[in-house]
Amino acid sequence: MQVKFVRVDSRLLHGQVTTNWVRVLGIDRIIIVSNTLANNRMRKVLIEQATPPGIKVNIIPLDKMLRLMHDVRFAHLKVMLLLEDLQTACLLIKLGLIIDSINIGALSFETGKIVVTDAIALSKQDIRDLKWLYGRGIGIDTRKVSNDHSKDLYKILHDKGYLNK
Repeated sequence: MQVKFVRVDSRLLHGQVTTNWVRVLGIDRIIIVSNTLANNRMRKVLIEQATPPGIKVNIIPLDKMLRLMHDVRFAHLKVMLLLEDLQTACLLIKLGLIIDSINIGALSFETGKIVVTDAIALSKQDIRDLKWLYGRGIGIDTRKVSNDHSKDLYKILHDKGYLNK
């Protein structure tokens, strides 16, 4: 499969963002990789209803993505991967997913996380994962839609002194 876009966003699929990226990038399949969501029938139905018309969405667990990402039967697909967390992104890359950049959407605040931007809160593990991605030459972009000004999240973390903690 041709992974055209990878987005990490704790909200996963939502209208404005997904519709914009799908149109701009010519995506024909959205794959959401989430063990918890893949096993929650009600949430799956709600997410599927939020999918843009004419686009197919698959909600699959991580182990299935690992089997499918190099399957030649899906080589024709132009895919947007939606992930809930940076750990999943790093694991997919460690196991063979090849990407040049990753888009960080909203990452929800939880106890123990630091608020980095108005939409992004990161744990210490998230910061380690971002360092790991950056160290592999993967661009770390943060913006809601394609025509927003691209911001380098790694630079933001560097400038705020969060990379040294």
